[in-house]
Amino acid sequence: MNSTEYGQLLIFQAIAKEGSISACARALRISVPAVSKALRQLENRLGVPLFQRSTRKIQLTETGVQLLEQTVQAVDTLSQAFENAKTLAKTPTGTVRITVSQVAFSLILQPVYAEFRERYPHIVLDISINNATVNLIDEQFDLGIRFGNHLEEGIVARRLTGEIREGLFISPQYAQKFGTPKTLADLAHHQLIGYRFITANRFHPLTLMENGQPHTIEMPMSLILNDSEMAIDAIRQGFGIGRIFEAQYERLESKIDLLPVLKKHWQTLQPMYLYYQPKSQKVKRVQVLIEFLQEKMEVLGW
Repeated sequence: MNSTEYGQLLIFQAIAKEGSISACARALRISVPAVSKALRQLENRLGVPLFQRSTRKIQLTETGVQLLEQTVQAVDTLSQAFENAKTLAKTPTGTVRITVSQVAFSLILQPVYAEFRERYPHIVLDISINNATVNLIDEQFDLGIRFGNHLEEGIVARRLTGEIREGLFISPQYAQKFGTPKTLADLAHHQLIGYRFITANRFHPLTLMENGQPHTIEMPMSLILNDSEMAIDAIRQGFGIGRIFEAQYERLESKIDLLPVLKKHWQTLQPMYLYYQPKSQKVKRVQVLIEFLQEKMEVLGW
């Protein structure tokens, strides 16, 4: 059924319900000639009259009765489908696919997604934690969150956070056993909890600042992990010196067993950005998530 046929059937059913062409026109708020034209076109398409007309009344023919009985449910179902589509357009619903690094999940999504769910219960967040750079178009993601705004062509980036410092921490028991490093040179006598990117299969180098310049520091490693939460736990257990983002550290419930070291040498990383295809912003469920994240980042002090 095309749109013309659907419109003609609506008018046909309205004539049958209202009892006249003029009453149908009033009910549908269209002109009498428009109603007459639609009915005439439908009858010409079918090759039979659907109504018997007289000066006083209009009655369904036998064919008209059969057409009404056979189409009324189908047209009602289609009309309801159109109304449902309009409602969905106004009420955000569906799934939003998001690719985020592990730290982006910890700092940005994890603190707020319960509130987002409360506000938009019909939206499902499909979150993929991936520390590698992901092509939104190729991998069919709606949104991504990562450090920096160096993106592929045609992608929009919106800053979510300020600059983020990467800190060094040890546990009290580690400090008691091995001492606390005071200079970068001291690190040669300590052990590092290494971090390997999950998907890229490479180590995250230890970079610290000296005289305003970044320096890559080589250290012996006591443990190698690919999960930032496990790394924090390893620091607490005294496996070695580990890295925690300053903002991540500030949000920890307990900091008593994490001691910051060499703070003046911590490196500052680029802000985190929300990135997406321009057309994605036009989708209601994606639009409200973008607006929500920007709102919450302001509340959280970013």
